[in-house]
Amino acid sequence: MLVTQILKSKGTDGVVSVKPGTRISQAAEVLSQRRIGTVIISEDGKQVAGILSERDIVREIGKRGAACLSDLVENMMTSEIKVCLLNDDADSVLKTMTEGRFRHMPVVEKGEMVGLITLGDVVKAQLSQLAMEKEALEGMIMGH
Repeated sequence: MLVTQILKSKGTDGVVSVKPGTRISQAAEVLSQRRIGTVIISEDGKQVAGILSERDIVREIGKRGAACLSDLVENMMTSEIKVCLLNDDADSVLKTMTEGRFRHMPVVEKGEMVGLITLGDVVKAQLSQLAMEKEALEGMIMGH
């Protein structure tokens, strides 16, 4: 299964992003309101400057306390982002996420972000594909 197929199955909610200069408290509010685990840091919604997850925020609160909530997102975001392409295979994306120990990956086409997939999206797609293969094999065995 390809990344493009996974994105199509997700629908068209788009990617939630905030601009550099946004306070951590504001980013946390966006995460809470949208009920999502990560936000992309982007000036224009197309170029990925970084990614900030709820885990990043919680870890920093654990280290420094609530004072870090007034920091800017660019001071806490991960700026070395692994991205995938629309034609990448789900298996390779899953391997990259697992080895890198992260759960969100921007999808890029021609240098611009076109979507975001999660570890859960990839696993769901693979489970769906396995179910279809199982049904096809059962049909072949039963002679249908």
